[in-house]
Amino acid sequence: EVLLRMHSVGICGSDVHYWQHGRIGDFVVKDPMVLGHEASGTVVKVGSGVTHLKPGDRVAIEPGVPREVDEFCKTGRYNLSPTIFFCATPPDDGNLCRYYKHSASYCYKLPDNVTFEEGALIEPLSVGIHACKRAGVTLGSKVFVSGSGPIGLVNVIVAKMMGAAAVVVTDLSASRLQKAKEVGADFTIQVKNETPKEVASKVESVLGCMPEITVECTGVQACIQTGIYATRSGGTLVLVGLGPEMVTVPIVNAAVREVDIRGIFRYCNTWPVAIALLASKRINVKPLVTHRFPLEKALEAFETTKRGEGVKVMLKCDPTDQSP
Repeated sequence: EVLLRMHSVGICGSDVHYWQHGRIGDFVVKDPMVLGHEASGTVVKVGSGVTHLKPGDRVAIEPGVPREVDEFCKTGRYNLSPTIFFCATPPDDGNLCRYYKHSASYCYKLPDNVTFEEGALIEPLSVGIHACKRAGVTLGSKVFVSGSGPIGLVNVIVAKMMGAAAVVVTDLSASRLQKAKEVGADFTIQVKNETPKEVASKVESVLGCMPEITVECTGVQACIQTGIYATRSGGTLVLVGLGPEMVTVPIVNAAVREVDIRGIFRYCNTWPVAIALLASKRINVKPLVTHRFPLEKALEAFETTKRGEGVKVMLKCDPTDQSP
């Protein structure tokens, strides 16, 4: 294990949800819990068994650490291990604090040209990498991203990086769609009160064809319905956003058109990829950070996120270094 002096921690929608509702699905907060799982910091101490890190190293933290080597770990899909430790998922504490201890194997050294904030943004970026891999985005793909919050935006960035020829994004918010344009979306559609079929037909008309791939990042029932209607026959719909446990969807439409519906649970094997992309300047995630607060103003930061202001709110945990 390594002891870290925490530097930058992003606030996730799930952090806000635990704070407001005390549970997400089967994960229920029964005891006080430290929030935060999008994080980076500096190594201050290493355990006796640690060889690849030393005090002074700047690292990005992968928050999910398997507790045992089960069949999921053996096949490389350790995110599916039922006993995995995960920061800020009850009962496991997160890392929104001054000092934090973590498994050294899941701390990744940041090159000098990658900032602490970029290191913290690897966590949401990883969701985009995992989702686009599961979706099969490749050279020339036409991609529909539903939802333009932080997770929709990282999916736009990654889809473009992986060779998508055209990406269309939908959202209710004009300001969020503007951000999607900034990070590389080719088309945006502001949804007002159209039916799912109407939105699907708008997606087809701006792309000039139905997308082979849809990445659904809201979890809203109507958006999942839209995702099925919008996806080309033989294509893939990846469900990233999570809403209610039960949703009503046109499953027969998907079935008879051979639309594959895939889920994702967090990510696996994404940190080295993300660091390589950031270090080579192939992708730019810096525009995602719109607000910064010192740790002392955490409540204000959470309230800002809850109101839906900006995109990514970053907390600065090191009083001696508030730089990005």
